[in-house]
Amino acid sequence: MRKILLPILLASMMAFGADKRSFDTWQSYAGGPDSSQYSSLKQINKSNVKQLQMAWSYPIGGGALTFSPVVVDRTLYVTKSGSIVALDAATGKELWAHQGAPAKGLNYWQSKDGKDKRLVFVAGGNLTEINAVTGETIMSFGKNGVVDPAANSDRPIGRPAGNPGRIYENTVILAFPGGPNYPPGTTPGDIRAFDVLTGEIKWTFHSVPRAGEFGADTWPAEYLATSGGVHNWSEMTVDTKNGIVFVPFGTARYDFYGANRKGDNLFANSLVAIDAKTGKRLWHFQIVHHDLWDYDLPNSPKLLTVRNNGRNVDVVAQATKHGFLFVFERTSGKPLWPIEEKPVPQSDVPGEFSSPTQPFPSKPPAFARQSFTEKDINPFIADAEKQGLSAGFKGWRNEGLFTPPSIRGSIEMPGHNGGTNWGRSAVDPENGMMYVVSNEQPTLMSIVAPGGARGGGVGGGAGGCPPAAGGRGGARGGARGAPAAGAPTPAAGAARGAAPPAPVAAGRGGRGGGAPRGGGVPAVPTPNSGPEFTRYTSPIVFMNSQSTGLELVGPPWSQLTAYDLNKGTIAWQVPDGEVTALANQGKTGLGSQAPRGGPVVTAGGLILAGTSSDRKFRAYDRDNGKVLWEIDLPAASEGIPAVYEVDGREYIALATGGNGYLTQPCLASDPPVSPPGPSEYRVYALPKK
Repeated sequence: MRKILLPILLASMMAFGADKRSFDTWQSYAGGPDSSQYSSLKQINKSNVKQLQMAWSYPIGGGALTFSPVVVDRTLYVTKSGSIVALDAATGKELWAHQGAPAKGLNYWQSKDGKDKRLVFVAGGNLTEINAVTGETIMSFGKNGVVDPAANSDRPIGRPAGNPGRIYENTVILAFPGGPNYPPGTTPGDIRAFDVLTGEIKWTFHSVPRAGEFGADTWPAEYLATSGGVHNWSEMTVDTKNGIVFVPFGTARYDFYGANRKGDNLFANSLVAIDAKTGKRLWHFQIVHHDLWDYDLPNSPKLLTVRNNGRNVDVVAQATKHGFLFVFERTSGKPLWPIEEKPVPQSDVPGEFSSPTQPFPSKPPAFARQSFTEKDINPFIADAEKQGLSAGFKGWRNEGLFTPPSIRGSIEMPGHNGGTNWGRSAVDPENGMMYVVSNEQPTLMSIVAPGGARGGGVGGGAGGCPPAAGGRGGARGGARGAPAAGAPTPAAGAARGAAPPAPVAAGRGGRGGGAPRGGGVPAVPTPNSGPEFTRYTSPIVFMNSQSTGLELVGPPWSQLTAYDLNKGTIAWQVPDGEVTALANQGKTGLGSQAPRGGPVVTAGGLILAGTSSDRKFRAYDRDNGKVLWEIDLPAASEGIPAVYEVDGREYIALATGGNGYLTQPCLASDPPVSPPGPSEYRVYALPKK
């Protein structure tokens, strides 16, 4: 059974630009509950952006910094040393600090009369509310200002962490993590909603259906009660006009092997529209069936109004890890352009099930490359690595998008840390435009039978970047190494026939936030072997050069893509950032490696985005992608900038800290990566008149 949509009876208001919340504020993560990452401010624009200068900064010490600032009235909220800190948004003067802070962002709520103002966030796994003016705990919320969001659940669940959640009217909506292991030993990523005033539970949506619920027949009945994952680990979006929360869900467990979960596995890898008042499913679309690639949906759904076939249409757009952009009518879930189920390569792993087809949108075009062949080999890597990679291509499975993991090794492109990820898209809701930051990071997926040897042909020596003091190590050994020269398979010693009955621990590659360093893979509890399948390990190799640290695939490694969703076309596409070592040699226009800076679009005609590996902050021309202004940063820029106004002056605030994800690659002839400067919040503005 594959039920894709459930029509709903909701009136659709089709006034162009109907989403008329105020875009001149930045009161919640990503700008607001709609996750637009858009500002209607235009004091800073194409004509004067080169005049930007630092207005003030707020140092917080060292280490990576991914928190996205929030601004209410003239107060800027940041984090420092495990605390939320309130700053004067015009001067950076510290006003107060509250111990306990979220990882990525927070939400703001106020009463209709504006007298009750609260910051709502998750810290230490608990839902917490504090007074936005004073920083004092709201003692009337829950028990002394704290709610255990996992309490009184109808089944075991984890504790919320990085996802900041969302607020709709007087309801706080939270996502719960799905455990990373095989079942048992994992949990489902349910969505739960709480009263913003009392903390009382309002509703629960089961991401893995219980027996008898819609979608339960897409799972094996015997494993339904213990299956896990299917979690919204990153972001969600609320359509306040229609009262819908759009939740992009993650992969069912285990990420790269699914013989224990034969079927499509709803609501894994699905965009689900949920009634924000009741928690009832309104519609859904499963973007990947029976995921074997860790192609979860970490990017927030984007809301905008487009002109389609002579009518104004409110849409929701979902960007993905595998490089597609899916666009739906917001209230019905009907695809704006046809989505075709096409046959895909099938698994040859004993006991595995793979979906015979996968969804392919007819429009718009993909924003990332979806294959990696010999013609794409990086020209900047050593000849021996090129030869080894060519030999590997002769033995690995490499049939394009949706090539399943295999015992002989399979190429995954753009990779499970590729495509787009959390924070990396923005929209201009007034003009039907969407902008996506993406990267391409191919991986080699190998399935190793229980008792088989691991990694016979991968891993090895350190990369060309030695560890940098005060930052993440630059050495790229173990799981990050290139295939050894002449080695055609990633697991030459792996068992090739029927697997022995004794299972072994499973490994996994990194999520959007952190890949394993070196060759290690985290172990999981020994599962109960069932007669239907045997559990395999699946070491995931990031395909990086041992001699340079560069991707084995050639450039561009990251791009900024502008979509005109009125037409379903790509308006323009440019490389996003650079690789410093190559830029120093005059080789530019190649794109940064593994950028994690989220873009912001402004009515001033700008796209603002930071890159981590080359430590830059740029302003792009919204109309053509041309770089209008850029500045060097002392450390990596990750997360989403905030754009706001105080006393008639526009400001841009961003967080900088650490070396970022995947330390800046360098060539053997280059000096070591310089250690990052202090972590800080940096705020820019035009010169005062």
